[in-house]
Amino acid sequence: MRGLDDIWYTRTPLAWPLLPLSALYCGVVTARRWAYRSGLIKTHCFDVPVIIVGNLTVGGTGKTPLVIWLSQFLRAQGYRPGLIARGYGGKATHWPQSVTADSDPKLVGDEPVLLVRATGCPMVVAPDRVAAARALLAEHDCNIIISDDGLQHYALGRDIEIAVVDGERRFGNAHCLPAGPLREPARRLREVDLIVANGAARDGEFAMRVQIGEAVNLLSGERRQLHEFRSRSVRAIAGIGHPERFFAALRAAGMEFTAQAFPDHHAYRPDDLAGADDVLLMTEKDAVKCRQFARDTFWAVSTHTEFGSEFGVRLLELLRSRGGR
Repeated sequence: MRGLDDIWYTRTPLAWPLLPLSALYCGVVTARRWAYRSGLIKTHCFDVPVIIVGNLTVGGTGKTPLVIWLSQFLRAQGYRPGLIARGYGGKATHWPQSVTADSDPKLVGDEPVLLVRATGCPMVVAPDRVAAARALLAEHDCNIIISDDGLQHYALGRDIEIAVVDGERRFGNAHCLPAGPLREPARRLREVDLIVANGAARDGEFAMRVQIGEAVNLLSGERRQLHEFRSRSVRAIAGIGHPERFFAALRAAGMEFTAQAFPDHHAYRPDDLAGADDVLLMTEKDAVKCRQFARDTFWAVSTHTEFGSEFGVRLLELLRSRGGR
């Protein structure tokens, strides 16, 4: 992915030979969207509101922290949210799969396990989001569904679409796959209900700030402030869509460390993390997969997500206007 990132997020001529394939890709996704909107392909709707949290680019933009925030916010407003997702990377032999805090991330994916542990919400995953939503409603008393990803999964009807944009990298070279990182043309943003920028926001966008907090030991659950590790030998790892965001946050907190990036959704093995580091810092997403072979030097860095009050107000207005109370 590193080589593709260099092409997608710079103005290099290396992307030019791929532009004909990008034009073909854009034509296919545009025709597919038209087929759903015109009713040629069926969209399945549900009796409860469905909120889609997605993005236009390949890789991480901050959907997971937004889903956590939405779950907590809506529960505080009296809703009973349930979560669905694809279960990316999961190797289960049958779907849908219910997710619990003790689920094996190898079967259901790493992000679903993180979401359940962070929110306590019921969750079902399946490549077919419609099947996941049906199973969720059949098994749990939910009155609103939040879909982690699925902006392009048009078989699933939706009441509210929220697109998350990387406030730093934005849309890279603005080309569709494979010449650029876009799953759909950038004009698709004109149709979504809310645009959230993870970082610096532009006009018409809501700024989301994901702040790092304490370090939590994977074995004991002990919590420490990051500054307590400043005199130690520290290695930081990140197997997320944009590892540099995590490393930059640690540097901003005054940490000095050796950085090691892994591919997004990397399936960690003990050998990946071998070494004599005094402290090994990782993201909460990485911790889900490393806990089973953790040592007492393994620490996950907690995060919390912040919005201005206007985002929650606008979300509730949209829900009320679309029959969601």
